[in-house]
Amino acid sequence: MANIIEVECPECHSSVWVDVDLKVVVQHKKSEKKVHSSFDDLLLKEREKKQKVDERFLMAKELEQAKKKKAEEIFRKSLQSD
Repeated sequence: MANIIEVECPECHSSVWVDVDLKVVVQHKKSEKKVHSSFDDLLLKEREKKQKVDERFLMAKELEQAKKKKAEEIFRKSLQSD
């Protein structure tokens, strides 16, 4: 009977099954977990996300202000034509 062991990589969490008698890899499986290289990298990514959200918010705010200004101009023109 084959003597098979499972080894998990501590870095990427992939699994490898090895036949100890034959000294060959029988099977391997990639990890399904997301692995972050470090806490600092994770913080940097989160800050970048927040910055992008803030930029989108400012762009939306500017667009709303431009729409409001245009609507006020149209309203004033309609009052003047009466």
